[in-house]
Amino acid sequence: QWEKALELFEELQQRGLEPNIITYSALISACEKSGQWETALELFAELQRRGLEPNIITYTALISACENGGQWEKASELFAELQRRGL
Repeated sequence: QWEKALELFEELQQRGLEPNIITYSALISACEKSGQWETALELFAELQRRGLEPNIITYTALISACENGGQWEKASELFAELQRRGL
């Protein structure tokens, strides 16, 4: 399902609509559920480049994606970042 979500995400942008943090969070969550931790991290970097602020939903989906992918160090880094931001 993550591939379909990514297709819809790209279609949204092709139609001139700008994704927001809810869009990114939903897509990261789809990646998390499909074991696509690398894609989730890429999307996280992209949303930050766009100047969007990740929220608690974004972080929990991304941390879970990294955990599920065995990326414990990255998950720990993200959790520390979440705490620094006071989320």
